[in-house]
Amino acid sequence: MQSIQLYIQGQRVDMFKDESVSITQSIKNVKDVAKIFTEFTKTFTLPASKTNNKIFKHYYNFDIVDGFDARTKKSATIELNHLPFKKGKIKLDGVELKNRRPYAYKVTFFGNTVDLKDLLGEDKLNSLSSLNSLNETYSQSEIKSALQRNPASNDVLVPLITHSKRLYFDSGDNTQNTGNLYYNSGNKHGVAWSELKYALRIHKIIEAIQTKYGLTFSTDFFTSSNAPYYNLYMWLHRKKGDVSSGGQVFQYTKLIDGWSTATGEVANMINSSTLEITYESFVTSFSLSLTRAASTPYDISISRDGTTIYSETNITATSKSINLGSYIDNAEYSVTLAYTSALSFSNISWQLDYELPLEPPGTDTFSTGTFTAPADFEFVITEQIPEMKVIDFLTGLFKMFNLVAYVEDDGTIKVQTLDDFYATANNYDISQYVDVNNSQVDVALPYREVSFGYTDTKTFLAATHNQLFNQEWARTDYTQVDADSNIVDGGLYKIDAPFGHLKYERLINIDDSSSTSVQWGWSADDNQESYIGKPVLFYPVYNLINGTYSTISYVTIVNPDGSYNNHESLSGSINMPSNSVSFSSATSTANINFNAEKNEYTGDSSFTGTLFENYYKTYIQDVFNIKARLTKVKAYLPMKILLNFTLADRFDINGQRYKINSIETNLATGESNIELLNEL
Repeated sequence: MQSIQLYIQGQRVDMFKDESVSITQSIKNVKDVAKIFTEFTKTFTLPASKTNNKIFKHYYNFDIVDGFDARTKKSATIELNHLPFKKGKIKLDGVELKNRRPYAYKVTFFGNTVDLKDLLGEDKLNSLSSLNSLNETYSQSEIKSALQRNPASNDVLVPLITHSKRLYFDSGDNTQNTGNLYYNSGNKHGVAWSELKYALRIHKIIEAIQTKYGLTFSTDFFTSSNAPYYNLYMWLHRKKGDVSSGGQVFQYTKLIDGWSTATGEVANMINSSTLEITYESFVTSFSLSLTRAASTPYDISISRDGTTIYSETNITATSKSINLGSYIDNAEYSVTLAYTSALSFSNISWQLDYELPLEPPGTDTFSTGTFTAPADFEFVITEQIPEMKVIDFLTGLFKMFNLVAYVEDDGTIKVQTLDDFYATANNYDISQYVDVNNSQVDVALPYREVSFGYTDTKTFLAATHNQLFNQEWARTDYTQVDADSNIVDGGLYKIDAPFGHLKYERLINIDDSSSTSVQWGWSADDNQESYIGKPVLFYPVYNLINGTYSTISYVTIVNPDGSYNNHESLSGSINMPSNSVSFSSATSTANINFNAEKNEYTGDSSFTGTLFENYYKTYIQDVFNIKARLTKVKAYLPMKILLNFTLADRFDINGQRYKINSIETNLATGESNIELLNEL
């Protein structure tokens, strides 16, 4: 027998002498290949002793003020024989009463990676306020410049993806106000600057997540040297049509970002645009004040964790105070102005009155001093980033690249591909600890087919592909057949990344059928109307406009009625959207299709480095193999194994090597029920 010690928030709890605590561990389970697992226990009980009553603050008594909050998990540590075993979180599930007196507390232990979902909660990407340090000016000159930025050294750029109008190339067409990219000095057509939007390197989103939540991800996968990840961008397309509200490019917006980083008693300025309330229970009043000399009208919106909580239009007062007392919360706040001509303020300030215990009342004040909102439209990233939960964004990346995660001893969340994870294995011979009287061998995979794809392939070109070929764009279906070409038995399993996946088009000159060097994307539905869909990830390929047609037409002035007033020729390299890292398979075959599709730019099938091929194939082929078995054994593992093995390790039994599919261990007895996959 082994002794179990449990600590909750650093305090050791009392345990029943005969209590059975079983912990289940799994990193990737063949029964649910899309999910990432971690350690968890079955619910167990703790005695309602004097010590435990103090820790749980007599939870059974709901009249206690500031009692134990069972809505959140608490940090916990499990030791075996006083040696560290697992760190994680404890959740209080309830209290068992006998004769109206507390008898036992029911709790469940979870590994640290489960806490990631709790930590991120329902927060969306627009709550990542540090992204606003990358805000851009939205104007024809800046859009043109960003269209020609080299992605090798820029985290924000513009790809040739239009939100409404279709682009084409026809040297024999002189029609005005069209998306014809052929440049002719006398004809006003081409790509309008207002049809384009910025895009953000997804690595900056990962960094912003770490900043907001105090996390540290390892650099095994999230690193600049990993091109299939690091070269990915997210198109900042939050709503249909033009970027500005109401489709009016001449209405300017400005995030108020004139504050200096500062620390107060109950709130902090965590960056130039974001106020964070840290102790909302002590705040008695909360307000924003704006002071100026002129009466030029403006609109204002105030956001809390990325969601608008207050808005007001047509403000002409020179002195404006907004009472936000009903919105006080431990959260992040930012302010955005909308206006038609430049604004100038002598001061803008946050004010929070507070009363701390045993101290006199006080006030936290954060001021900008002089602040100017120029006659430029500011592209505020948190207002333009697609609507998506932070946890769904991370889950999407994990599904695309078949990633696994676990927390290391120093608190770092180690993120690796499944293949890299298994490559770190140690081997343990457990033959002598296995109960030879009790074992079972099952079919390894309960599915006959596994399907990999994206949630959204409804844009025009992708939808057209689906209709023409009766096959969803970029989706692959892995099916196993037997020696007689019969499909094996089992169910269907789908793994869908929660992103939109565009199909791109290399333009052909309609007039002479020659190929141009331009590839573009179109966010329109199958009715050729502007489409919002799911967030789009892509690779920007910095490609030279060359050949017979070495320029394209770029429209610099769009009239309020949508007609084109001026255009110019654009030459050199621009950012063309792609599903492959490069337009040359000799440079890289990596792409974000699950299926081996013909490359949109080259038209060939040499881009073999699909997501399935590079990140799933080894694992899926192994479990579909005719020799694959799921072996279940019972073993009594010694402490030297229990305390040291990882889920990447292999267990050897009588000369046969196995991967660990899952393991459930009774911590008191050391008895483990283990599911193993034979290594082929």
